[in-house]
Amino acid sequence: MNSIEIGKIIKFHRKSAGLNQKALADLAGVGKTVVFDIEKGKVTIKYNTLLKILDVLNIKIELTGPLMDNYNLTINEKS
Repeated sequence: MNSIEIGKIIKFHRKSAGLNQKALADLAGVGKTVVFDIEKGKVTIKYNTLLKILDVLNIKIELTGPLMDNYNLTINEKS
């Protein structure tokens, strides 16, 4: 997945929620320009800022990879 695709997903969710860019920005505590930049696929967005937007839209990030099962087992053993 790349920044353009992430931007399209965020725009789709924002519009489906009936929010304009300013309303989403206000709810996430970021500037309107940030929402515009993310939706256009800008690659220099701060990770923490992206997480705020995703949280407001109830979008979750799921990490997958060949070692994730091993990682999850290791984490669960330490709990």
